[in-house]
Amino acid sequence: MGSSSKNLIKDIVIIVVAIAVIWLGLQAVFGTANPFYVVSSGSMIPALEVYDVIVVEGNTPFEDVKKGDIIVFYSPKLYEQGKERVIVHRVSLDLSTDEQKIVRTKGDANPSSIAGTDYPITEKEYLGKVEYVIPQVGYITQILQPPINYIIIAVIIGVMVVKHFADKEKKKMKFQYTKDSSEVNEPVDTLEKNQDESTDDTLDKKIDDDLDKTLKKNSDSVYTKSSESTDDDKKEI
Repeated sequence: MGSSSKNLIKDIVIIVVAIAVIWLGLQAVFGTANPFYVVSSGSMIPALEVYDVIVVEGNTPFEDVKKGDIIVFYSPKLYEQGKERVIVHRVSLDLSTDEQKIVRTKGDANPSSIAGTDYPITEKEYLGKVEYVIPQVGYITQILQPPINYIIIAVIIGVMVVKHFADKEKKKMKFQYTKDSSEVNEPVDTLEKNQDESTDDTLDKKIDDDLDKTLKKNSDSVYTKSSESTDDDKKEI
């Protein structure tokens, strides 16, 4: 086997391992076995278009799902028959009872909820909440054949996740920097305040000194004048 063949096999192994790491990382981050799906119908237009890729996170407990959330779930009617048809619709109503949480969903473009499809949704049909939407990336699934299409989608989503956490870290560092700067500036403000107080004290002292000099000068003047008047009186006597 030539060196070129060895390098090719090595590159393929590296790519496969990298994709596996990305996939496992996505599963861990989003808390679900399948973090992304391709929208295949127009029932959620305009929120979701056909061929949009939705990123689903399963870390949000079903108990925390509320009206207005877009969730991914199995069709309850088909799920009872052992079939797994995945649907993405918006929660329109909470039908929970004291014994169990139940929600009803509806496609934004649909006139009403469909029994057996949109409700009743319980925890066993729930897969996760839509966290991100990547517009039109799903076209790749039509243009390219597996597994290339899934590899490209996985790489795109992996980059998106890294960027997401990088932005969060950047905001955190910016906040910390602002906080530290505020803490550093506080003594400077105190110093400036002390300098102002010191300046005020110096000014007060100068005013007092000038006042003393003026009073002393006036006093000396009065004394001199008084002495001159006494001499004149003596001369008159």
